[in-house]
Amino acid sequence: MALHSHVKIWVHTIWGTYMRERIFNKSLRLQIFQHFVDKSKDIGIEIEKMNIQPEHIHLLFPLPSDKSISQIVKLLKGESSRWINEENLIKSSFKWQRGYGAFSVSASQLLIVKNYIKNQDEHHHKKTFAEEYEEWARQYGVWDD
Repeated sequence: MALHSHVKIWVHTIWGTYMRERIFNKSLRLQIFQHFVDKSKDIGIEIEKMNIQPEHIHLLFPLPSDKSISQIVKLLKGESSRWINEENLIKSSFKWQRGYGAFSVSASQLLIVKNYIKNQDEHHHKKTFAEEYEEWARQYGVWDD
């Protein structure tokens, strides 16, 4: 009898543009969104929810059992920055910030996190990405100098 593995680990990742530059307008956000959907299929992940803001991105996905978070983020960040530069989608050279945030999501909290990601436009009218980042860093003890 073969043994089978059943894994369902939800991961919410967040990373920003270099120096948190607010460079993604709505049209560019749509292009990048579609690019991430296409590339995620190529690397074997299914994006459950995604939201691209002018200076950062949120991705929620189930972590495949054969990949690490760092592999997935490295592939998506590296490939997307190369694509943005090759396609000259912005006037200057593009790069993402160094690093990322990755947080596990309990199945019982999945709908809450999906709604949080979905409502980023409204959310950031109340609190900037920088303010939120500092709050999370303090709350979760992951401060990065």
